[in-house]
Amino acid sequence: MKVVLTALDSKFIHSNLAVRYLKEYTKNLNYNCVIREFTVNDREDKILEELIYEEPDILAFSCYIWNIQMVKKLASLIRLVNPKIKILYGGPEVSYDSEIFLKENPGEYVICGEGEETYYEFIECQLKLGKSQEDICVNDILKKIKGLCFKMEDNISFNGHRELMNMNNVVFPYNEEDNLQNRIAYYEASRGCPFNCKYCLSSTTHGVRFLNLDRVKSEISFLIEKGVRLIKFVDRTFNCNAKFATEVWKFLMSLDTEATFHFEISADILTDEQIKLLELAPVGRIQFEVGVQTTNNQVLKNINRYVNFKDIKEKVEELERIRNIKQHLDLIAGLPGEDFYSFKKSFNDVYSIKPEEIQLGFLKLLKGSDMRLEAEKWGMLYSPYPPYEILSTRNISYRELLILKRIEEVLDKYYNSRKFNNILNYFLPKFETPFDFYEKLGTFFHDKGYLNRNISAADYYKVFVEFSEEILKEDSLSLKEIIKYDYLKFNKKKYLPEFLNRERNKGEERRIKELIEKEKIKVSTSYHAEKFFIDIELFINTGRVKERSHYVIFDLENIKEKFIDI
Repeated sequence: MKVVLTALDSKFIHSNLAVRYLKEYTKNLNYNCVIREFTVNDREDKILEELIYEEPDILAFSCYIWNIQMVKKLASLIRLVNPKIKILYGGPEVSYDSEIFLKENPGEYVICGEGEETYYEFIECQLKLGKSQEDICVNDILKKIKGLCFKMEDNISFNGHRELMNMNNVVFPYNEEDNLQNRIAYYEASRGCPFNCKYCLSSTTHGVRFLNLDRVKSEISFLIEKGVRLIKFVDRTFNCNAKFATEVWKFLMSLDTEATFHFEISADILTDEQIKLLELAPVGRIQFEVGVQTTNNQVLKNINRYVNFKDIKEKVEELERIRNIKQHLDLIAGLPGEDFYSFKKSFNDVYSIKPEEIQLGFLKLLKGSDMRLEAEKWGMLYSPYPPYEILSTRNISYRELLILKRIEEVLDKYYNSRKFNNILNYFLPKFETPFDFYEKLGTFFHDKGYLNRNISAADYYKVFVEFSEEILKEDSLSLKEIIKYDYLKFNKKKYLPEFLNRERNKGEERRIKELIEKEKIKVSTSYHAEKFFIDIELFINTGRVKERSHYVIFDLENIKEKFIDI
């Protein structure tokens, strides 16, 4: 018997944890199990061709909000091309309405919830049916498998939920055959979440289960030996057990590796001991994703989330002062009870921390979540199509959410890329709040049509000249000098786009070259000297604009520039 476990990832660099768990958990069973991994950007006809070419007896799909539409199309095509192939589904997108899903889509089976034990018994059952010479009632055997929903002729049966697994029985999903270079490796040291946020599927199960600490260390060491450069812990709140988190971080900090480890944490419960420990982390070793969602206490209460932004800010700012841990803070628009102006305050509150990244997300009303059940209570309209994104609520309109969408686009491009830092620092003081600036910039992008077409890397800088002239009514040489600095610094280029000024003085350039040759200025061979007419160093440090004719030496092999008066 041959089973093909199929993953449709959102990007090539991602790796699917679920299909690996299933294969490893059943490796002692006598069947041919193959993993095929694609992305949602691949052509459907090519995926279909490759899956049919495998000639499986059973084809299994791992289903999520980002791939379910493609999964349903592929399942329909597979049923047309080869009706003999049985289709099995699993994952959060089919676990909460499995009977309806099987009724509306081709396929025979859905695994609901944690899949390893159900899948093991399912494969055992299929192997037994394949070998048996007796007249066995298939229906009776399948009905014994907890966590399985199945279709037999026109009847659909659900066998009830399975108890959660003992974590000692969870297998390590990776093996020597996995090629993980240039891919993100996902890893879970625990399952479950201590919190009960209404928008999250983790609220559907209670309690947190942890792997043995020595096992975690051993398995992470294996991934590092495989050359993985980014390991993302998928634990919902990694630091909910302070002792466990501290020991894992100590171990990761002790390793001789260039790998980066990403964690979702609740910053407010970081301990003083952990802060002191993290001060010693090598730069780039650890990344944190911190879910703020909103700073409105009533809205937090509405979603069953009990945190205090003051505590989050205090801990995040402590880590920001250390400058060795990248922090990514999340906000969610469209939460129950939050209007446009409340969200504006939340945005400004988070922006005041100046983390490395701010993600402005939009509420998704996921199948199985309490939030979806309360949609009518809060006057929520949401898309009936995955990812079930909010369209409006009693408190925020569709048009207001569109404004926030535009802010999300420019925030991600300009703030999160870190390639426009000084340009942003030039503009922000000209607006009452950061939100006001990004709202104006997002609207400008929309009105110019830049959100609907690709523009060049240079044009992303040129936009600021247009924005200044049309919105602020300013034509500023200072702005162009700051744009020139950010462009050369963050793009590692020697040439300038046409809209930026370049004044050449061969005598001054010769003098710089002589200083370098005499080693009075130490640079690598990959350097570039550019003349500026405002004091760039002063602006970076203070935000003040002052005339100064000088050179900045950009060195491709050195992060720090040199500022030279000639």
